[in-house]
Amino acid sequence: MTREERVENMKQLSGTDVRKCMKCGKCSGRCPAFKEMDIKPHQFVSMLEKGKIDELLACDAIWNCLSCMACVERCPRGVAPAGVVEAVRDTVVRMQGNNGIKAEDIPPIVDELIPQQLLVSAYRKYNK
Repeated sequence: MTREERVENMKQLSGTDVRKCMKCGKCSGRCPAFKEMDIKPHQFVSMLEKGKIDELLACDAIWNCLSCMACVERCPRGVAPAGVVEAVRDTVVRMQGNNGIKAEDIPPIVDELIPQQLLVSAYRKYNK
């Protein structure tokens, strides 16, 4: 996959239009993990827009994001920095080859207390 294809794939995975960001920083101001992040939420959006994915893929902030969606709630333009963080996180996991689950790996006897939706959701998420 070329660099440009990877950028477009991340934009698509994020589900947000990064061009709508006006770089006001309100998302970063609301972020509870702000101090632990080497790249702030508004910077994620800006860097993806500019195609600087090498820095995004190497940062630690993707693992510090709480996925609380406070940044999404605060954005006046409807941009979802948390979606961008999740897209970068998914890309890193896929590049490592750790994103796959086979039906055979699911135990044949599943605890009846586990909701079926959980299993289906997990299978869909980790089988992309």
